[in-house]
Amino acid sequence: MAGLFVTLEGGDGSGKTTQAALLEAWLVERGETVVRTREPGGTDLGLELRQIVLHRKGHIAPRAEALLYAADRAHHVATLVRPALERDEIVLQDRYIDSSVAYQGAGRVLGADEVRELSLWAAEGLLPDLTILLDLDVRLGRSRLDVARTEYDRLEAEKDDFHSRVRQAYLDLAAAEPTRFLVLDASQSVDTIAASIRARVAELRG
Repeated sequence: MAGLFVTLEGGDGSGKTTQAALLEAWLVERGETVVRTREPGGTDLGLELRQIVLHRKGHIAPRAEALLYAADRAHHVATLVRPALERDEIVLQDRYIDSSVAYQGAGRVLGADEVRELSLWAAEGLLPDLTILLDLDVRLGRSRLDVARTEYDRLEAEKDDFHSRVRQAYLDLAAAEPTRFLVLDASQSVDTIAASIRARVAELRG
């Protein structure tokens, strides 16, 4: 498949949105066609599922939560991501399979392998060419989030031990697939992080 599939991962407050915007602007300046998207919520159906999974009041069983994310992913990949890659475009995505493995597999303690298999089935095996992991201390991420939010979604509102499991799961994923992951210290300056990301993307896209 042509195109380039880049995902950004990391805990809450790690700066994914900022870095995605900077990378998109740089790629567009280079003449690339960029599809910037997110999970959940990259399609009309995804927006409805996002509202349910992140903002619905009341309890959602962990397995049901994982299945809702998988449903969003299946539709998103089939209707937006794969078509863009087939057109040789760059897909720049906030969260993907690794988020499910970290948040539902480790955070919700459903099991990383089981959640990964579910996600891969939903995505028909599609993995990113590059995954940028913005790694940040949980408490620092929380302090950043506290400045930016007046209310928190269902995952942001979880306790520190949940987010610590998520962070460790991300680091384990990166260690297992070092060629796919670019792990960056998210406490660095915005410009320093952006430069490292541009350098890696330039290697892949030429």
